[in-house]
Amino acid sequence: MPYRPFVPCASLAVLTVLGACGTTYDVPPASEANLIQARAMFAEEQDPATAQRGERLAPAMAMVQYQRVVAKVEPVAEQFCRSQTAEIPGFNCDVTISVDAKTAERNAYQHYGSRGEPQVAITLPFIADARNPDELAFVLGHEFGHHIAQHIEKQQQQAVAGALILGALTAYGQAQATAANPYRYTGGDSREMQNMMNAGAAVGQMAFSQTYELESDVIATYITRAAGFDPVLGARFFAKPEEPRTPGGALSFWGTHPADETRLATVLETVGRLDAQGAAAE
Repeated sequence: MPYRPFVPCASLAVLTVLGACGTTYDVPPASEANLIQARAMFAEEQDPATAQRGERLAPAMAMVQYQRVVAKVEPVAEQFCRSQTAEIPGFNCDVTISVDAKTAERNAYQHYGSRGEPQVAITLPFIADARNPDELAFVLGHEFGHHIAQHIEKQQQQAVAGALILGALTAYGQAQATAANPYRYTGGDSREMQNMMNAGAAVGQMAFSQTYELESDVIATYITRAAGFDPVLGARFFAKPEEPRTPGGALSFWGTHPADETRLATVLETVGRLDAQGAAAE
């Protein structure tokens, strides 16, 4: 019988072991009441007739609105970052917020500069498309969340771990196949090993993508609220009925930030906890 790697079990093993990588923030389970409210909000946003409306500003005014939001969100986000990472030596909370004037698509993303400095970028079409300051504030807080929770670093670690795990499983399978049949053809083993390691890296990167998005939404809720904006109003931006890919075939903002009811429910639950904490402190 020819040797065949059993990918489904291998993928399951990758996901199981990668669970040890953990996540930074507790994503609160949504109550039934918040789930019902989130479903209603999501349905409203998916229907153009009931979606949240906003005045489309002239480019100059949209930029003024954006700058005002940044002026409020940036110091709050950096202070929140410092409070959350105080025990991590050398963690850099001095995040540069910049406008990506080259990208023609609506997008916002967190990345690192050439010297490893944390950056958050937002494109001009995104700034123009925001329906209110709350949406801008929430999206900026969300991207800060990716940095604070170290999601890029964790995805890289998971990719390496996934590649190593599937590589090891493939090597074991090949060794077992050779032991059972010393005369089997092994000329394709090297290519198969590379393919499986690539697959493992891909599985590793995707292992916690949804959890990371929800973690960033939780952090964004704290930052948006503390900066004086409405996180529930802002989170509705993620529920817009947009295509997951751009006309050029690349993933759009809604492709990397999938819209679903869970996001809204998570924000509603987090706001409820903040309200409860505030009431308890009074």
